[in-house]
Amino acid sequence: MFKKFGKSISVIIRTRNEERWIGHAIQSVIEFLPGCEIIIIDNKSVDETLMICQMFSKPRILNNVQSSYTKIKFAKTDNYTPGKALNEGINLATRENILILSSHCVIKKINYSKLERSLKKYAGIFGNQVPVYKGKKIQKRYIWSNFDERKSKVNLFSKIEKRYFFHNAFSFFKKKILKEFPFDEELLGKEDRYWAKMIVKKKLSYLYDPDHVVEHHYTENGNTWKGLG
Repeated sequence: MFKKFGKSISVIIRTRNEERWIGHAIQSVIEFLPGCEIIIIDNKSVDETLMICQMFSKPRILNNVQSSYTKIKFAKTDNYTPGKALNEGINLATRENILILSSHCVIKKINYSKLERSLKKYAGIFGNQVPVYKGKKIQKRYIWSNFDERKSKVNLFSKIEKRYFFHNAFSFFKKKILKEFPFDEELLGKEDRYWAKMIVKKKLSYLYDPDHVVEHHYTENGNTWKGLG
């Protein structure tokens, strides 16, 4: 099941100076989604981020090491906004399904059969995030309290933020959905929340499902972590 699903999916990862975790993120993608296509949308990284990504790019001359590598596309974005970078990645994707993954998230679990059913029913699915602060799993407070460990929720409304809540650090879609309903390129942040609002307004639905799990590692540049730590 997981090998078949991996070949159907393009994984979009936005990067900016993510050398600490990008290798862990890509390694988890290759292990959970073998045969996938990875698209790196880089925002002027000056550290070793892109060099690390290249380590996972499948060499043309090697045919017997596919489990260690995958197909990776690289693109740079001008006048960066989160939505613009994601939309550029979607335009480059060649597979039927899309996974948007944060460059400091490490996949721990995907329920493949459940995910395939959900993709036929929902405009988007986002999974559970376990916050890890400098190696230590921390209590889910503030924004993290939206990620219930037990219950799936349709069109999750955050009492903390007082709006529809969708988090695209670990989120799955049909490509055709994101082509019809792209992310807002004018926003400087929270493009995922505004996307959720649009989806509900269009009388569609999205799903939070804790059966899909990542560890979301601390980075001082990560928007989700700002003000927490």
